[in-house]
Amino acid sequence: MLKSKTFVKKTRSGRVMKIVREHYLRDDIWCGSEACDECQQESTVLQREACIESNLCSFSHYLIPDTNVVLHQIDVLEDPVIRNVVILQTVLQEVRHRSAPVYKRLKDLIHEGERHFYSFTNEHRRETFVEREPGESANDRNDRAIRAAAKWYNEHLANPDGPKVVLLTNDHANKQKAQESGLLVYKFEEYIKGLIANPELVDRLALSNDEKNDITCSRVLFPEHLPLSKIQAGIKSGSFLQGTFKASRDNYLEAKVFIQKDEEDDTEVLIQGLQNLNRAVHQDVVAVQLLPRSQWVAPSSVMLQDVGSAKDDTTEEEEEDALRSSAGVVDRKPTGKIVGIIKRSWRPFCGMLNISQIKESTRHLFTPADRCIPRIRIETRQASTLAGQRIMVAIDGWPKDSRYPNGHFVRSLGAAGEKDTEEEVLLLEHDVPHQAFSQVVLSFLPKMPWSIKPEDMVGREDLRHLTVCSVDPPGCTDIDDALHCRKLCNGNFEVGVHIADVSHFIRPGNALDKEAANRGTTVYLCGKRIDMVPELLSSNLCSLRSNVERLAFSSIWEMTQDAEVLKTRFTKSVINSKASLTYAEAQMRIDDTSMKDDITKSLRSLNKLAQILKKRRIKKGALTLSSLEVRFHMDSETHDPIELQTKELMETNSMVEEFMLLANISVAQKIYDEFAECALLRKHPAPPPSNYDILLKAAKSKDVLIHTDSAKALADTLEAAKVDGFAYFNTLLRILATRCMMQAVYFCSGMDSDFHHYGLASPIYTHFTSPIRRYADIIVHRLLAVAIGADSTYPDLTDKHKQSALCNNLNYRHKMSQYAQRASVAFHTQLFFKSRGIVSEEAFVLFVRKNAIIVLIPKFGLEGTVFFDGKDKSGPNLVFDEERPSLTVEQHTFHIFDRVKVTVSLDDSNIQHQKIRMALTEPVIPGVSVSATDVETQNKKPKLDR
Repeated sequence: MLKSKTFVKKTRSGRVMKIVREHYLRDDIWCGSEACDECQQESTVLQREACIESNLCSFSHYLIPDTNVVLHQIDVLEDPVIRNVVILQTVLQEVRHRSAPVYKRLKDLIHEGERHFYSFTNEHRRETFVEREPGESANDRNDRAIRAAAKWYNEHLANPDGPKVVLLTNDHANKQKAQESGLLVYKFEEYIKGLIANPELVDRLALSNDEKNDITCSRVLFPEHLPLSKIQAGIKSGSFLQGTFKASRDNYLEAKVFIQKDEEDDTEVLIQGLQNLNRAVHQDVVAVQLLPRSQWVAPSSVMLQDVGSAKDDTTEEEEEDALRSSAGVVDRKPTGKIVGIIKRSWRPFCGMLNISQIKESTRHLFTPADRCIPRIRIETRQASTLAGQRIMVAIDGWPKDSRYPNGHFVRSLGAAGEKDTEEEVLLLEHDVPHQAFSQVVLSFLPKMPWSIKPEDMVGREDLRHLTVCSVDPPGCTDIDDALHCRKLCNGNFEVGVHIADVSHFIRPGNALDKEAANRGTTVYLCGKRIDMVPELLSSNLCSLRSNVERLAFSSIWEMTQDAEVLKTRFTKSVINSKASLTYAEAQMRIDDTSMKDDITKSLRSLNKLAQILKKRRIKKGALTLSSLEVRFHMDSETHDPIELQTKELMETNSMVEEFMLLANISVAQKIYDEFAECALLRKHPAPPPSNYDILLKAAKSKDVLIHTDSAKALADTLEAAKVDGFAYFNTLLRILATRCMMQAVYFCSGMDSDFHHYGLASPIYTHFTSPIRRYADIIVHRLLAVAIGADSTYPDLTDKHKQSALCNNLNYRHKMSQYAQRASVAFHTQLFFKSRGIVSEEAFVLFVRKNAIIVLIPKFGLEGTVFFDGKDKSGPNLVFDEERPSLTVEQHTFHIFDRVKVTVSLDDSNIQHQKIRMALTEPVIPGVSVSATDVETQNKKPKLDR
């Protein structure tokens, strides 16, 4: 049966086009039930005996949720107790349009066989299709389609002993009409509260509007949010600005809204005070209205944590006093207020429950692990069980008369402080996909045992005879790259960089490719790795291990003895690595004059050429920055850290880096020459001049002049920066320079005109050398393969818009992986100091603030803040000099780069936010105490963007 719909559409050019849509209806769409004898179905999903212990439904039954139930109660639907659910096509399509994350979770449930979720295409079954009536809204039509499908299921499965159908809805009108049609229908909360064996599911219910109103207080605390129509009109007229809300970690009464006017120009608007913050949550897209210039204020310089009670009693006077007491002397910033929310960025948040002091109360405050997120009020009957647990909570809404947002319990993650629990928290908080690879993804892996077949050799060079070796950190199993160097008859060198040919195994568009694209990067935690691709590829078939044949993508140069590149070529290849060395092993071979084997000769030639390449690169203006990276030595049984030290870099580290950089630059130029509009490249923007303020002031305090007109000027003056008797000065200065840098990002060549990589002083750059751990490199491999005729193209590869969207995801995943790595190092640092008591170490002052100094301990790569407090109410006498950064505390003045001594210990008094306590021991300042502080590691930015 065919239905058709005709309408006209106006094109961009002004032409009117007639559109005819055909809608086919069928009689042979299966119901999916084992209890059905009528449908001729090959397989079934819904069980014949579909019983759940319930006070309401003691009989076998199937559930049909409407769209709003799925959207708002997905946390409950994901519980294993909920089975035999019919997801209508109407519901699936609505969810897809309204919430991509919920749609993905729903699709995962449908694909999970043991859950018995069945997707029924009611829009194409003749008996369940309903046409939209004149004057009927799309929402009302969809509600009617859901009722029609539920009624058909009841009649279709009409059997006294068979399962019945229960419609679940929270819409009063929909429920009433369903009852009038003779359907068995319940509100979702009503059904869940009727379950006997699983009372804890009630805690996961998202609050209904009625329940939200019950929780709020009697007075209005926040202004009303403007409707979207008024917001859009205000943005168009210029009276409102649209931007991303970024809450402050240090002051819960302050935030910034980042307004992106164009790709090169970002504006910040300061927001202060609860009413002006107006219920915005970190990362929300908001509409902000600028205040009159007379009301602009300076950013707060005081740390304020929200440690209030669950009462809605924070007064405007209290918050104004807190902000006024922190008023600084710096220039005022554009200041505004939030007038509406354009898009919420809520997700389930990890944290801990603060149990109410009121006896037998079921309402409690949840404190998120992320200090940028406000506390959330939830209702739970299992508070005593959840005490001391890390849990997940989702926000349901934030009424204007509630001090905190309302939410619901999602699930428990485990006991706080336990290693597995804390790792799960940091992965969830940084949005790192870490679930096991699905069977669908694994089905695209090669069948074992695998070997190179004759068809794999088509178009490949056989390089198995070359003396190829890899040089990596100890314990590395995902070996991306290997090198070779041999002398030619004409006296020149042939140098090859051989990269794992991951794109041979991951073909475009399949489930394995989509999963790798979503993950974007491998995430390295302390003692743990979250792979981008399944282990069979990452640690076996793609890894360029020694003495096994592997497929590779090779970049080969002919070089003079002065490292001048004469020829460059790229080829798919097959190699057999002769050795898998660590950096230390390779260095020992180079240094041991008695070793004269082919591998050692190759390494020595590579090292000599790399040193020339590095000098030439630095001469052109490439930066050599510094960042202390720490490494933990783990106990082999407990896997707890037993030693913490900064990583030592050798000549071989630099050797590998130089040739990886050369390969990346060579490939970037090749793919851009072939694909000017869709090459995936990487750029490093030059920092704005204001970023260098702290570096210039710090250098000036030691009478050292730093030039920042260009990367070369910065590199040259950093190289010359020295202070007699202070050997560590140059390293500290380079650490500060690293902080001034912008983040390097991926981009599509057809969507940007600035390709320059500031840090490497290269006009063009990309990532080619790590396809096992970076998806960007896989795309670059595919582009290069097409460019040299080794593979065929596909539509998405040459679509610059899709390429640009992919780059956005890769940049996000890369940033989150860096944050997750830092969080892992911070947690293991806490574990390290937990059993060591109080440790005394030398430190250097990196920054000075109005009431604190920030110090760096080189031995551990630790950075922390030491706050100065008076031992009496009057407080210490503090004098802060911003121009020549210094802080005078009583009679002692601290300058940047001063040597001090501190004690380091673990403060675990707050299990939610354990912290490393740094206390100043030298110099001793009478009458002044110091307070605990969060400590960060120096793993902030990589030295080179290889």
